[in-house]
Amino acid sequence: MESPAQRRLNAIQSHLLPSAVYAAEDESLIGRNVTSSSSSPPFFVDQQYSVVLPEKLQTGKWNVYRSARSPMKLLSRFDDHPEIGTLHENFVHAVETYRDYKYLGTRIRVDGTVGEYKWMTFGEAATAREAIGSGLRYYGLEQGACVGLYFINRPEWMVVDHACSAYSYISVPLYDTLGPDAVKFVVNHSGIKAIFCVPETLNTLLSFISSIPSVRLIVVVGGADEHLPSLPSTPDVKFVSYLKLLGQGRRNLQPFFPPKPDDVATICYTSGTTGTPKGVVLTHRNLIANASAFCRKVKFYPSDVYISYLPLAHIYERSNQVICCNNGVGVGFYQGDNLKLMDDLAALRPTIFCSVPRLYNRIYAGITNAVSTSGALKERLFRAAYNSKRQAIMNGRNASPIWDKLVFNKIKEKLGGRVRILGSGASPLSPDVMDFLRVCFGCMLIEGYGMTETSCIITLMDVGDVLAGHVGSPHAACEVKLVDVPEMNYTSEDEPYPRGEICVRGPIVFQGYYKDEVQTREVFDDDGWFHTGDIGLWLPGGRLKIIDRKKNIFKLAQGEYIAPEKIENVYAKCKFVSQCFVYGDSFNSSLVAVVAVEPDVLRDWAASEGIQYEDLGQLCNDPRARNAVLAEMDDVGREAQLRGFEFAKAVTLVPEQFTLENGLLTPTFKIKRSQAKEYFAKAIANMYAELSTSEPALSKL
Repeated sequence: MESPAQRRLNAIQSHLLPSAVYAAEDESLIGRNVTSSSSSPPFFVDQQYSVVLPEKLQTGKWNVYRSARSPMKLLSRFDDHPEIGTLHENFVHAVETYRDYKYLGTRIRVDGTVGEYKWMTFGEAATAREAIGSGLRYYGLEQGACVGLYFINRPEWMVVDHACSAYSYISVPLYDTLGPDAVKFVVNHSGIKAIFCVPETLNTLLSFISSIPSVRLIVVVGGADEHLPSLPSTPDVKFVSYLKLLGQGRRNLQPFFPPKPDDVATICYTSGTTGTPKGVVLTHRNLIANASAFCRKVKFYPSDVYISYLPLAHIYERSNQVICCNNGVGVGFYQGDNLKLMDDLAALRPTIFCSVPRLYNRIYAGITNAVSTSGALKERLFRAAYNSKRQAIMNGRNASPIWDKLVFNKIKEKLGGRVRILGSGASPLSPDVMDFLRVCFGCMLIEGYGMTETSCIITLMDVGDVLAGHVGSPHAACEVKLVDVPEMNYTSEDEPYPRGEICVRGPIVFQGYYKDEVQTREVFDDDGWFHTGDIGLWLPGGRLKIIDRKKNIFKLAQGEYIAPEKIENVYAKCKFVSQCFVYGDSFNSSLVAVVAVEPDVLRDWAASEGIQYEDLGQLCNDPRARNAVLAEMDDVGREAQLRGFEFAKAVTLVPEQFTLENGLLTPTFKIKRSQAKEYFAKAIANMYAELSTSEPALSKL
């Protein structure tokens, strides 16, 4: 007679999705884990990405997907260090294990000049974090107080964050590009007691200092005491330099106040594409579970070097830092200027580089444009090298080293020459771009999918999975299901692949929106599933593909539903397009687009056409340029098999990029749709006016 465990084993195995990777049909998919213990799964699934389980044992459908690496139990701690349950314990482990290893590096000198990277070891960072935490205690901050971090990536950011963890403070990142009103809102909403800032952001704080009454201490990083402003009209606020706080803390060392796993570690305010920022409450357990699941899929080493330039106020970069810390990875910070990032990469020579599709698309466009203008012989050589190496990668073979020597080593040097892992997140990466980067940089490229509300990662590509166009399988700290969205015609019964809204449950899921029960209830159902608002489908093997967005859809006049982000991702592959904003509404029957152009590509086109112009703005307004760009967008749209009503029927070209500074992008480089609509209102109105005058003529054809 079968045991209950064996019955579960047989049930799971019978519902595994077929995969071409199995060597033989009779090969066992699930086996007993010979290293299993009370803290590890008793079974593992061999050579499969996900397993499918019933949502409810008696009546539930088989629609819940879990990692094949942990089918029986969701992971919440590191496999090799289950004693680590908080960010404080994570850093203590790193200090004990890697005390004299390089940890935090910067090129910025005290006098503001730039040189080679200088490093702070894990031990030195630990000493500094104890002094900063003691300094905060010296100024009367109690356990559980919120501490704001109002500056971009630099070593002091991490020291302050570690101090918050050691003394049970709650860190609250403040986006330096959110603007004064949003910063003021976050400070007041979370009741921040102390703010760490730099001289530049200090000026912003001073502009509304009387409107943030909870703040008692402002610490200026990179400023000397003699340069601090005189005390403003609110006498309760103390100003001190970071160096002075460091000294005061060293002279008045206080014992740690270690947090518990379920204590709040941080409140991350999501800027969102519309509305007021929402405070996502994440515990130490959330963040450790996320990092531990990532480390089960991808291995990191103390010899690795990571470059930090993605905003630390965003969960993507924050999560990367937890992982780096746990594995003793050195973190080199950029200068603070994205235009100088390539220079920083050359100086640091990182082994790990994480970015977003927007930057990868620009790298792709830059390389392909350089190849197409390099001459016939060099272009043929590149194509031959690319096709040969890509074929080898897809077949699991090592490509001939001759291609790297002849072609690709020069491209690798763009990122420093040592990168072994490329990471991509925040939005879907085009399969063509992913394959291209894998070939050119000769390294592992892993795409993931996640949200602030899930402590970052939900799904992640497996090492060795060369299929592009998906975001991997659920990691070991969560389970995922798809829920029907009938108004968009997405259901779990769809053929050939189940489709629906992505829902997540597990130890990575946040506690709720701070002081906002209404919005919290909106995203959780009665069974504890968090509804992401993203639409996905399950590919064979249990890999997830993001195909749509529920929240940003709108209807055209004839009733067709439009997901603009999907269309924008298609048009991003157009050589003329740097950024694209697609607009439509229920009063119009077609879409229009605003395109921030790739300046060099448009200028080269104009030169080839013999078009004269005074500046880029004039060229953007030239009807010939608009027609050329729209024709190219149409070609890209047809190749991507956009439906007829998904094509933009008119385009406006602008020389100005969408940026954080002009309010058109969120800090995670997503378009703020309501702001973009207002910003380009005149251009949108003009495009629809032109279309309305051309439609009668078209109807006669």
